[in-house]
Amino acid sequence: MGRQGNSPARGTASGSSSVRKPSAAVYRRRRLVAGGALLLVIALVISGFALAGAFKGGSQQASSTQPSSTDPATSQASPSAAATPSASASATPSATPSPTASATPACNQNLVTVSASTDKPAYGPGENPLLTLKVTNGGTVPCEVNIGTSQMEFLVTSGSDRIFSSKDCQASSEDLVKVIAPGAGETANFPWSRNRSADGCKAVAAAPGGGGAYYIFTAKLGSRASPKAVFQLN
Repeated sequence: MGRQGNSPARGTASGSSSVRKPSAAVYRRRRLVAGGALLLVIALVISGFALAGAFKGGSQQASSTQPSSTDPATSQASPSAAATPSASASATPSATPSPTASATPACNQNLVTVSASTDKPAYGPGENPLLTLKVTNGGTVPCEVNIGTSQMEFLVTSGSDRIFSSKDCQASSEDLVKVIAPGAGETANFPWSRNRSADGCKAVAAAPGGGGAYYIFTAKLGSRASPKAVFQLN
């Protein structure tokens, strides 16, 4: 009886003595597993930071390119840039006032025409002819012409006979400069009293004859002379 009661006790003792401690190889494997897990965690953390940095850099790049199309500051800057040409354009007229300062050029004498005419082709006794001088600008731009008494002459002849000149008894010689537009003209009229004149306004007793005699009127302006205008005195 006593031995049987002690048998289980020995069995328990032998069971406790049968539990073994982990071997050194097991410890090494556990350390390797733990170390690998730690390295995996560290790798995940580093890769997480790398991904975060990549997304952060991408967002910065997008924000740096976005204002070119959507940033209000960019749209407000463009009017100021567009205002620069208008400022330079406004400065251009002030820097070149030459058009207002420049005078109208004198007419080219080769483009100035002088014509002579009378108000009637024939005059009865006691009728005085009205002699008309006309100067025309034949150029393409406005120009100045001196049509003063210093330049004009109304000359009446009959063949080789010099009958009358407005310069013979001219009271004063004056300049009168006028601007004539292209194709336009200026006229001057002189009523002739059917008298003779002489250089220096010398007295002349004779008078031009009538009875159907023909006379020639020539208008002169400076060195330019008109074609002959023929009229008749009765």
